[in-house]
Formats: sequence, C-alpha cells, structure tokens
Amino acid sequence: MTVIDRRAGRVLLVDLAGRVLLLHGGDPARPEQRWWFTAGGGLADGETVAEAAARELFEETGLRVTPGDLGEPVWHETTEFSYDGRDYRQEQDFFLLRVADWQVDTAGMDAEEKLTITEHRWWSAAEIEASTEQIFPLDLADLLRRCC
Repeated sequence: MTVIDRRAGRVLLVDLAGRVLLLHGGDPARPEQRWWFTAGGGLADGETVAEAAARELFEETGLRVTPGDLGEPVWHETTEFSYDGRDYRQEQDFFLLRVADWQVDTAGMDAEEKLTITEHRWWSAAEIEASTEQIFPLDLADLLRRCC
C-alpha cells in the first residue's frame, strides 16, 4: 500500500492551570477505535506549518490567532498512522499557545471534522499519565512538563 507523506501543524493549547485541550475522535474506517489528540492538522496547498496550525485551531476550537501568535514550534515528530483506509507518514510541528480560558466553539469544523471529532476536554499531565485511553502524541505528558 502507498504511504502518503504530509506535513502538519498542531497546537498545544494550554490554560492557566497547565492543562492542554485535547479533542476526542476517530477514524471513519474504524469507528470502534477512538483516541484523544491535539488541535491541528495537515497543510493545505501553499500553507506554512504555522498557517495550517492557526487555521485548524480556529476550525476545531473557534479560537482565532495569527500564525505569528504561535511563535516557533516547541516540538517536532514524525508519526505513521492509518486514516480512512489510507496510510500516512506525517511530519508535524507542535506550537505552544497559552490562554487564560477558552470555551470551545466547533461551528467552524468542516464536514469531516464534524463526523470524526466528538468531544473535547482539558487534561493535566497527571491525568494523561493515569489514563488508559489512547492519547497522542504518546509522550504528551512529558512534553507538557518540559515546555508548559
């Protein structure tokens, strides 16, 4: 099977208590599997990583920021996954954005996001470590402790 290479921008949206906002969703090809993940996604044609991260943050949470508000990435990883019957190898940069408080507004989600993202929640590093649910990136608790 062909692996699709892509770039993505993701946002560690962290509140004053040091909790990160995670979205809960899954893969339409595997509806029985669900996991938690950070806001963000793949680049559209002509976008920079920061532009994609800012766009996706708005679509998925309603929080509008400029790419410049995100600063420089705080972490980079390569991940491989399957989604909707296709295999991906994704290079992704994570940006840190602190907020005092934010009430998530999902009105900007596109049709696919509405089908696959079902809820959101603020998580502490300790809650992430104690959870038995799938949470991505896998070392998110350590990342939060290092940068946030």
